[in-house]
Amino acid sequence: QVQLAESGGGLVQPGGSLRLSCVVSESIFRIYGVGWYRQGPGTQRDWVASISTRSGGTTYADSVKGRFIISRDGPQNTVYLQMNNLKPEDTAVYYCHSQGSWGQGTQVTVSS
Repeated sequence: QVQLAESGGGLVQPGGSLRLSCVVSESIFRIYGVGWYRQGPGTQRDWVASISTRSGGTTYADSVKGRFIISRDGPQNTVYLQMNNLKPEDTAVYYCHSQGSWGQGTQVTVSS
């Protein structure tokens, strides 16, 4: 079973940027894709973005389109989520997911 480990979260002011990393335990070209999800306080876990690790094709939730960029680094077995122009409503624990496995999550807090 693939294992995933997120990092890169933290506290940032509105309008700021963060880059999250998701390290995958095997070659990302052996899995179909990786998705980022987030769960805010008292809310359900929502999908944010996905990438096809083979083709590089990407999709985004409307709430982050134009602000977030998902990308992959094959040799590093890593998928990134570049988050720009962050808003307080982006505050959440961010998880990556692939083939039924979840990482442990990384906290992102957007506050002045």
